[in-house]
Amino acid sequence: MSNISGTSGDSLLLNIYFYQSNLPGIRKYRICEQVGVLINSNRIIMESLTEIRTIEDIYPEYRNTPVGKFLEYHNLGKKFEKHDKAELLIGMCMDSRLILNIPKNFTYILRTGGANMRDLEFNISYAIAVGGVKYIIVMGHTNCAMINLMSKKDDFIKGLVETGGWEKYLAEEHFYQSEPVHEIRNEIEFVLKETKRLRLKYRKVTVAPMLYRVKTDHVYLIRE
Repeated sequence: MSNISGTSGDSLLLNIYFYQSNLPGIRKYRICEQVGVLINSNRIIMESLTEIRTIEDIYPEYRNTPVGKFLEYHNLGKKFEKHDKAELLIGMCMDSRLILNIPKNFTYILRTGGANMRDLEFNISYAIAVGGVKYIIVMGHTNCAMINLMSKKDDFIKGLVETGGWEKYLAEEHFYQSEPVHEIRNEIEFVLKETKRLRLKYRKVTVAPMLYRVKTDHVYLIRE
């Protein structure tokens, strides 16, 4: 999801948290949203990613697979082929800026805030069990609004009341219950954790972590 705070499209935030346990449940509160002396966002991003400019840049384990074919389509401009059925599943953010350059019927796509697919496991299982999918891409993106959710609390509550017609106390309760589940510290860290989680759950399925760079529309492999 797009970050409405106005930060750079390539920003990765370094966040520090503390927990206050004397409230109902355990709620995360941010004590530092960004440590300026450590932020050089382009360097942080590029040190964690592999840029795909040629077929040789694709990791050997992904070449000649639907994962590699996706990178060829999106990054390398491969001519679209006809696909009779979906060959992989892509889990990605609902951000409207993310546009994939892929042919019709090539992939299932699940879009959710921050590419957090914990609430979509039946859909994933269906694509594997019924659709026969053996490959999954977990795709985060730069400048994701699921980072620093607590700073958006007031806007969330106000918007849900004014636009959604909710009672304020229900909107507050909804935010505080949902924020710990949907908050992510940074894009790359979250994608790697989600990749590992899905690999453990679907042991025969290949799961590949990627990052979409909003500034260039280029997709990168994340180094593990």
